[in-house]
Amino acid sequence: MPPEADGTRLTLGQLRTFLAVASTGSVRAAAEQLVVTQPAVSSALAAVRRQVGVALVMRDGRGLRLTPAGEALAERARAALALLDEAVAAARGEADPERGRLRLAAVTTAGERLAPRLLASFLEAHPGVAVSLEVGNRRRVADLLSHHEVDLAIGGRPPPGAETVAAKTNRLVVISSPTRGRGRRRAARPVTLGELEAATWLLREPGSGTRATAEAFLDEVGISPRILTLGSNGAVVESVRIGLGVTLISADAVAGDLAEGRLEEWRHPGLPVDRPWHLLARAGEPLAPTPERFLAHVLRSGWDRPIARA
Repeated sequence: MPPEADGTRLTLGQLRTFLAVASTGSVRAAAEQLVVTQPAVSSALAAVRRQVGVALVMRDGRGLRLTPAGEALAERARAALALLDEAVAAARGEADPERGRLRLAAVTTAGERLAPRLLASFLEAHPGVAVSLEVGNRRRVADLLSHHEVDLAIGGRPPPGAETVAAKTNRLVVISSPTRGRGRRRAARPVTLGELEAATWLLREPGSGTRATAEAFLDEVGISPRILTLGSNGAVVESVRIGLGVTLISADAVAGDLAEGRLEEWRHPGLPVDRPWHLLARAGEPLAPTPERFLAHVLRSGWDRPIARA
């Protein structure tokens, strides 16, 4: 079916409303998210349907879900709106980089340990910059970067379509509750393959980069221990402290616990695992002035510039 004969086109507001319905699964929730009335959401949704000419949503119990055509539109509309938003921010940043915008995403450990310090020192030097930080697992961070919803991201190895613009050493260590009493740091304890296999391994959810590295290590040494999945780094570390099992985690995340003897490090051939932190950008795309200043700040903070970019 062709577009409406009066020549109208989709508006940005209509597309944003459609995406709100897509993400929330209901007209009511979309209206609450956008702070508009439910009839306004329904009207915008109907306008998008008329303009596109195919069914975009369908009933799913008490809510709505996208049709395949709706999913195709949502994927591209999300990217298009993010690009437009990015273009406006780039223009403003070009005019005055000190009052530009920086949108950063980070995987969980980096979001808890690295990003806050970097942003604090960056804002001390550039107080007029508007900063946002979103923390999620590797898949979520890669999704935000690829859809132009963030300017830079901190994570492990680059996903498709991304490139490393700065890197920092990151050691992943296996930790357990202390076996020789608490209260002071001790040297890492050598363990046997049998001890590694007998332990319960506490891992993050599928999609976590650290979980993928842990699974690769277990496969490499040829063991299949019991695995318990937990939903956050905090839950994993606390469960290790009380003796529920062991885990592979960034040494940055548990430096204090190791120093004060609340946790101990296990050593075995292949441990610790070197998995550098990467500051990631979209491959082949120039950074806007404000994110470029953040990159320069990160490099001055002790991160390394990749040889390819240098």
